[in-house]
Amino acid sequence: MRVCASLSKASDVGLIDEADMVEVRLDLSENTVPDTRGKDTLVTYRGAIDLSVLPPDFEGMIDIGEEERPETRLGIVASHHDYEATPNSERILSILNSMDADVYKIASSVRDFRDLMSILDASRSFKGKHVMLGMGSLGTVTRIRQNILGNEFTFGYVGEPTAPGQLNVSEMKALGDDCMILGILGNPLGKSRSPAMQNAALKAAGINGIYLPFECADLEQVEEVIRGYDIRGVNVTIPHKQTVIEHLDIIDDAAKSIGAVNTVVNDDGVLKGYNTDVKGIEVALKRSGFDPEDKRVLIMGSGGAARACAHFMSKTECDVTITGRNRDTGRALADDFEMLYRTPESVSVMMYDLIVNCTPVGMYSDGPYPINTTHLNHHHTVFDMVYGETPLVKECIRKECKIAYGADMLAGQGAASFELWTGVKDSFDVMRRELP
Repeated sequence: MRVCASLSKASDVGLIDEADMVEVRLDLSENTVPDTRGKDTLVTYRGAIDLSVLPPDFEGMIDIGEEERPETRLGIVASHHDYEATPNSERILSILNSMDADVYKIASSVRDFRDLMSILDASRSFKGKHVMLGMGSLGTVTRIRQNILGNEFTFGYVGEPTAPGQLNVSEMKALGDDCMILGILGNPLGKSRSPAMQNAALKAAGINGIYLPFECADLEQVEEVIRGYDIRGVNVTIPHKQTVIEHLDIIDDAAKSIGAVNTVVNDDGVLKGYNTDVKGIEVALKRSGFDPEDKRVLIMGSGGAARACAHFMSKTECDVTITGRNRDTGRALADDFEMLYRTPESVSVMMYDLIVNCTPVGMYSDGPYPINTTHLNHHHTVFDMVYGETPLVKECIRKECKIAYGADMLAGQGAASFELWTGVKDSFDVMRRELP
């Protein structure tokens, strides 16, 4: 991987030792070019090209943007930036072919998987030397797949990032072109702790890799992105656990029964779906000391997490009731697993030994919960799949309920996913330490 350190200010030049080359943006360096200590240097203009600002002995390259090519023996980079969107591949090719340069660059904001595929498709078709990069967190993958995109070089930062989605130079040099890429699909992902957990596990296992957030409202072309960018696997969370199935080649029996996938493995282009939430549920309940055998269980919710919980409980001898505000999906879930559905107003917590919250209340929503929790007491075990000190967990602590923690479930399912991707077992403790 050939990494160009993009300076956020001229004084950052003291941090460039690990970089292969250096970019000096004149708009960030007060129109001066610092001594880059023999590193290959790219001077980037924003606007009119004034060659007089270059040092007399300058032998590097200049980025002229979309200005007319000047008369010079210096290497020329022509660049197009789109901070709103990524053009389709045909438009990218048209833009680049309209320029006159030695190296052609486009950097565009990535909004979805279609944009990532536009960049990849254009890179495969363009005949000239190029640098094609996506901006934003969803575009980070383009910065660490230089070989796949055929880029002449890529950019990292020293000091502070100069573009959204950049990684620092040290991290990029350590990763290289062939690192393992993992990630998580969902929307929103702002509160997700999976990147912290999984990156800690990669480090502890000595695996050269990175786990990235892929926040996107829809999954169109996700399978092509996973294959095309050689992404080893992804976790899947709200709202994609069910819709991702149509993008996969194979799903295992548990995922079929649940009707939801939370883990995708890319085996040489064959995408396999699994549901490790079941393992996470098992781990959380075991750590709480609760055995569901012959107990009465109430599941709140009817989404992917609730389906995983119903699947787990269906393998034990316990009496399960489903409740939630969406009566249609609640009844459908109950029917699928031959369980009872009750409306929230007809439920009393006093009827149950275990109450499981599978709704997003406490994470992306502030409540109230579907049922009245006033009568919870020390006889109850409460399992909140939302991790952290949620309103429900706080109430349970006050009332001295036994608690199965969402953080234990998250680390449990995460460790199971990690094993599917890497073959490495026993990552639970490493992941759990990353959670409150």
